[in-house]
Amino acid sequence: MNEELKLICTTCPKGCTLVVTKEGETIVDVKAGCNRGKNYAHQELTDPRRMVATTVRIEGARHPLLPVYTASPFPKPRIAELMKSLRGVVVHAPIKAGTVIVTNVLDTGIDILASRDM
Repeated sequence: MNEELKLICTTCPKGCTLVVTKEGETIVDVKAGCNRGKNYAHQELTDPRRMVATTVRIEGARHPLLPVYTASPFPKPRIAELMKSLRGVVVHAPIKAGTVIVTNVLDTGIDILASRDM
């Protein structure tokens, strides 16, 4: 039996509504405005990922927290685990924007980078 889902595409500012037809776990059809929408629907339903921005503690700087972000989209189901692991990270000033703070976080192949100089 086919199931129909509606998603809002976030790949561009237009925010098109995508109508996805699934048969079990298989995506049968995506009615979308463009190919990027079709790719987005497939990614969102098979392996959802998000960019994550947060903070880690820093010592020896003017502010107690350093803003950081993931170098590429992170698996959505593991974001809580990521946040818990970053809670224990402490870096020491000075730090330049773009510096790798954590390499290969949680064995995902994704680095955590500093957002600004401190």
